[in-house]
Amino acid sequence: MLPQCARFIRRLCFTRRALTVACFLLVAAGVALFYSNWLIVNASQHLTWNDIQTVPARNVGLVLGAKPGNRYFTRRINTAAALYHAGKVKWLLVSGDNGKKEYDEPSAMQQALMAKGVPEAAIFCDYAGFSTLDSVVRARKVFGESRITIISQAFHNQRAIWLAQQYGIDAIGVNAPDLNKGHGTYTRLREKLARVSAVLDAKILRRQPKYLGAGITIGADSAHGCPSRQ
Repeated sequence: MLPQCARFIRRLCFTRRALTVACFLLVAAGVALFYSNWLIVNASQHLTWNDIQTVPARNVGLVLGAKPGNRYFTRRINTAAALYHAGKVKWLLVSGDNGKKEYDEPSAMQQALMAKGVPEAAIFCDYAGFSTLDSVVRARKVFGESRITIISQAFHNQRAIWLAQQYGIDAIGVNAPDLNKGHGTYTRLREKLARVSAVLDAKILRRQPKYLGAGITIGADSAHGCPSRQ
């Protein structure tokens, strides 16, 4: 009888410890989600615009990548083209993933912008924008731009602007239309986790882009633009 009681007590103690650890982790996760969201929204909410006509003019607009053809992609392209045609930016830097030869977000963005009447000479491609942090930090460290207008959906702009601030970049955002509440639920949930990751990367790890490389100048005298990827 005594051995059975001892085993029962050990199991009970283990269960209590496991529940305590689980509760602690759950609370810690909740605090991390709340804090990172508060930090990012508080720092960026006054720096985004929905109305293109009221956006301050800047030299370069940074268009953040998305899967070519999806609705986030299309709406970012439409907003970037409208921003350019309104004279709010002189150049568009399209930054996205080209980690595989058969997947090329920047070239797809370039072609889509040209179809909207943006001149080829006004578009510069960043083929190493593998993450939001990579795109934002490379805009300064590779392309030499410390004052930029970011074009994406509002939730994405908030995180991108906050990241820009952590790396010494003066950024504002123009919000492309979001999907309605019945769509994009997965993306919004993923964004909550991405904000925790952003705070960890910028505040604790001080992460840098995967690739940097030689500097590139954006402007009329630059020979870069969007080099052929063939």
